[in-house]
Amino acid sequence: MRKRSGRAPVSQAAALLSIAVALLLGTPAWAADPLVVRIGYLTRAEEPRIPQTFLEPVSEDEGVQGARLAIADNNTTGRFLNQRFDLVEVTVPEDRRVEDAVRDLAGQGVRLLVADLKEDALLAAAAAPEAADMLIFNTRAPDDDLRNERCRANLLHVTPSRRMQADALAQYLASRKWMNWLLVVGRTPQDAAYADAIRAAAKRYRAKIVEEKRWTFEDANRRVDTGHVTVQSEILTFTQGTEHDVLVVADEADGFGEYLLYQTWLPRPVVGTHGLVPTAWSRVHEQWGATQIHSRFERQAGRWMRPRDYTAWMAVRAVGEAATRTKSADPAALAAFVRGPDFTLPAFKGQGLTFRDWDGQLRQPVLLAGPRVLVSVSPQPGYLHQFSELDTLGDDRPESRCRNR
Repeated sequence: MRKRSGRAPVSQAAALLSIAVALLLGTPAWAADPLVVRIGYLTRAEEPRIPQTFLEPVSEDEGVQGARLAIADNNTTGRFLNQRFDLVEVTVPEDRRVEDAVRDLAGQGVRLLVADLKEDALLAAAAAPEAADMLIFNTRAPDDDLRNERCRANLLHVTPSRRMQADALAQYLASRKWMNWLLVVGRTPQDAAYADAIRAAAKRYRAKIVEEKRWTFEDANRRVDTGHVTVQSEILTFTQGTEHDVLVVADEADGFGEYLLYQTWLPRPVVGTHGLVPTAWSRVHEQWGATQIHSRFERQAGRWMRPRDYTAWMAVRAVGEAATRTKSADPAALAAFVRGPDFTLPAFKGQGLTFRDWDGQLRQPVLLAGPRVLVSVSPQPGYLHQFSELDTLGDDRPESRCRNR
């Protein structure tokens, strides 16, 4: 006699449960033609980031893996509502314009676009004629001018701005009464922009940048036999100077910041882009159910979820949440709901997240993460706001210089 598989009853039970839930929701589980929601994912080909340590693997799929996980999450819910979510992935080669890719996506019916792009490419995509009736989710560019002078009506910003990150860090430092900062700035324009956000945060929270230094040393040859000796002697001399409570590093290019830890002239904490880092997401985050998304992501991608993965996941899930709430697949209806007052996004941060109507930024707590532990989450206790404490991070409505929404 053939042995009956033990999986059949479970599958049958799951199918019956799906039908029952669908009936309760008012949609037959056996409906022939599901409502299809097409979401575009747009990124540009680039060289993978080389980590400073071999403990961190080189990754060539940051961002898109988060979008893929969110599509799976959307479809898990969508099948009960007779909805299907498709992800249209496009990677733009270096020799091709981003605007051409936007036109191709529009031709495929995409009106909801997740953009894993840096600032200039993002603005080019948003300015394409075919993007006029699109809703574009910025999941990568933290630039503050995108939320101010260069804001666009068709852009929503899922990734936290540099100003939000700097404010989150400054609130924590102020709560510890570490008010005197030594600021070390790298050589790239992104490092300079991060330093600008740190200066603005210091002014807002009445901290004092007692000294500012530019990193001018070469970043190469760190893995040679005597590399650590060279680093040790350079940093020891470099960090001498004015008394300070904390060293704030602006090194978005990841060229030198990691080497400042434990090498400074004075025994001081290192914060900013390295050490204690304000970030949208970190592998050390375990609160509010975060361990389950970590586990699902690791099973899918074979690595830890990174901030670009998380912001792409949030963008795709925002569309899924809107589709669930409206029971619609119409891109215009979904975009209107996401922008509206009734939208909230559950995102493993302890509260529902919403978009600001003045600059399109997603309100969200910012994690303060060390290499192996979550140290804190901002906004810090005691920083109050008349509408939302999350609006203590970044440009508030009266400060916004966005005029294009």
